[in-house]
Amino acid sequence: MTQILISDPTLRDGNHAVAHQLDGEQIRAYARAANAAGVPIVEVGHGNGLGASSLQVGESLLSDAEMLRIAREELTDVKLGTFAIPGFATMRRDLETAIAAGSDVFRIGAHCTEADLTERHIEYLRDAGREVYGVLMMSHMAPPERLCEEARKMESYGAQGVVIMDSAGAFLTDGLRARIAALVDATSIAIGFHGHNNLCLAVANSVAAVHEGATILDGTARGFGAGAGNTELEVLIAVLAELGHDTAIDLYKVLDAADLAERQLVRQLPRTDAVGIVSGLAGVFSGYSGPVRRIAKDFGVDPRDVFFALGRREVIAGQEDVILEVATALRDAVEGKPDNDGGTFDGHAD
Repeated sequence: MTQILISDPTLRDGNHAVAHQLDGEQIRAYARAANAAGVPIVEVGHGNGLGASSLQVGESLLSDAEMLRIAREELTDVKLGTFAIPGFATMRRDLETAIAAGSDVFRIGAHCTEADLTERHIEYLRDAGREVYGVLMMSHMAPPERLCEEARKMESYGAQGVVIMDSAGAFLTDGLRARIAALVDATSIAIGFHGHNNLCLAVANSVAAVHEGATILDGTARGFGAGAGNTELEVLIAVLAELGHDTAIDLYKVLDAADLAERQLVRQLPRTDAVGIVSGLAGVFSGYSGPVRRIAKDFGVDPRDVFFALGRREVIAGQEDVILEVATALRDAVEGKPDNDGGTFDGHAD
């Protein structure tokens, strides 16, 4: 039997699905239910983490401090988790705010080839006595050897584990297994996996990660999250139990928490539709689903073409302005307008 540490970002990643508008009562109700179920870590905040509330990526209904304070009051038996991306989150303002609010666990994320950016944040939090994990986002974009190089950097900074995020829901199982196996062999810290469900593989990939040595998994109630959603927490817990793995989570109570989330948090259940599938195939950040659909409609172009064009450009989170650029190019192609070099488009922007 393997002990699996479960982290539940329903109140953080799920915020993407409602334009970061989770309110205090929603946070309180779900935090109480997750606490009752014994979910070890409940991650709370803006979808992009500490300090991310902005016009560019969406303004939160509540401040970071308010969200964390409310959750902390309800998480009496489990840990309060916080996510931060250097560039959004500053040490003096944002990390100190989270520490003051009682956050127990911090995850510091960076694009999968940019672990260097996390050094100061990880070291600062370790010096503050907090539990700290590194996160490599959009991890399908780097081969196993590069992920190992970046994970070893995070380990050297003091990270107690490294979680790879399938931010685009792009992983096929063999590719994921190769990366997890390599990371387990290359480091002496815990390795984890955070899945998205664009290709309906989130639970299967999570189980495959455990088979290769991962001991940390993420899941959200009903898969609550951007685009096609995340690994469904309640399904994951049930499957892990059937396989003989220990999560220390009460199955009935986590099922109750999922029911509550569907009633009180989720506006529309995540599902894998045509655009979500293409987003996964293109390897584009799931959080782009809403903006791509909206801008494609405004410009009269196919959102699937937009996603494939974004994938060819290898865009990552934070490059939302490229969506508008791509949509403009696709519209001009349909209208036969010349490109900047005086030629004409062939119908697909690169």
